[in-house]
Amino acid sequence: MKSLFNSKYSEPSLSFGLLVLRLALGGIMLNHGFDKLTHFNQYLAMFKDPFHMNNTISFGLLVFAEFFCALLVVVGLLTRLACVPLIIAMGVALFMAHKGHIFSDGETAAIFFFGYIVLLFTGPGKYSLDKAIGK
Repeated sequence: MKSLFNSKYSEPSLSFGLLVLRLALGGIMLNHGFDKLTHFNQYLAMFKDPFHMNNTISFGLLVFAEFFCALLVVVGLLTRLACVPLIIAMGVALFMAHKGHIFSDGETAAIFFFGYIVLLFTGPGKYSLDKAIGK
């Protein structure tokens, strides 16, 4: 109980916190991505292309970020690199789809956006494949 009021931190507790953050952000996003992957054509029909490239390409990139990059975040492999597409995807969701309304309908996208930014700067912590293979 005394450690809750202490301003010092330890490497194991910091790494455990990053593990929890990776599992939560990546796991929830993985679920969204898996749903989009398994129902690709249904979601594609409703998808509005934010970059006006090609609906299929833009949606494919979103699925890549939400499923494959989220999977990398969960296991802690190439974590910083995997966060970049997720930050872009959540940035588009927050600033284009939700018009930057952080405190209303864009709240969930904002939480993911800033969470992935935290992981980009901190890295995955020691409880990760990145650490295990020495990256």
